[in-house]
Amino acid sequence: MSAATKKYLRIAFGLAVIAALIFVPMNFNRYGLFILSQWAVMTIAAMGLNLTLGYAGQVSLAQGAFVGIGAYTAAIMTTQGLPLIGALGVSIVLCFAIGWLLGYPALRVQHHYLAFVTLAFSTLAFLVFRNEDWLTKGIYGISNIPRPHLFGFATNKPLPFYYVCLGSLGIVSLAVWWLIRSPWGRAFVALRENPIRALSLGIDTRRYTLMAFAIGSALGGVAGTLYAPLTQYIDPVPFNLSLSLDLLMMVIVGGSGFYFGPFLGAMIAVLLPEWLRFTQGYYLMLYALAVILLLIYSPTGILGILDRYLTERRTKAASALREVAKPKLETAA
Repeated sequence: MSAATKKYLRIAFGLAVIAALIFVPMNFNRYGLFILSQWAVMTIAAMGLNLTLGYAGQVSLAQGAFVGIGAYTAAIMTTQGLPLIGALGVSIVLCFAIGWLLGYPALRVQHHYLAFVTLAFSTLAFLVFRNEDWLTKGIYGISNIPRPHLFGFATNKPLPFYYVCLGSLGIVSLAVWWLIRSPWGRAFVALRENPIRALSLGIDTRRYTLMAFAIGSALGGVAGTLYAPLTQYIDPVPFNLSLSLDLLMMVIVGGSGFYFGPFLGAMIAVLLPEWLRFTQGYYLMLYALAVILLLIYSPTGILGILDRYLTERRTKAASALREVAKPKLETAA
């Protein structure tokens, strides 16, 4: 199969997936649309963490806190009559700025030490969500969060708002696709692989470390801005440490450092427990067991299995070509 044929097949497969995401949910009930919308929102948050962890190699346990910041920003502003697009802009700027500041400890500590720093920030954010009643309404939460009107169309019903979440995922996906193929994305990978070598090549590792945290955090804010009108009620509980751990699991299970890793990881984290509900009280145990077995077999996640298979296939093909060419070279000699 030629390279051009493979390219056309990949394009056709991608278009088929997009068409399925657009047309198949038209027949879903309210709960099914909520689950798909949640998958789109969590994928955006996981893509941000994948930039920070998978591409730049900076460990973060604070992504759930940035989702919470975006959600509370959207809830507070929209319940006061301000548009969601304005709340989105504020969330992006706020999370970008806080993420930039959170990146400074990464300039001095790494690995599990950095994880503890981001864990402390996640705990601090949760305490603010829970205790600052004047701003967040505390444990009582914020209810009646409105869904937006876009281009004159209401998105109050589940299907229109699902398309809002899906469209947002499409825009973020294109932006991230461009970013990781830009000089910034290559600098992130160089930072992950060998910071000292990257510094010797003239890469400003300090700036790119801060940018990795800031951009990943901003995407967490985008996800939170969509999460608030999706649920139409928020309280501190969903934004505790477990959300950050779930997002970390999505990135690792899907494939850290792979573009499509967050898509698959979020699908497993959001959809697999729903598919296992027929087992009643055992579905969480089966879900945990499936994740454990996957990571034992492939620490690089699902896409790591595919990448390993394709690498072995290319190696075998190259070896076969060398064996074919060897007699011809000996004869010519």
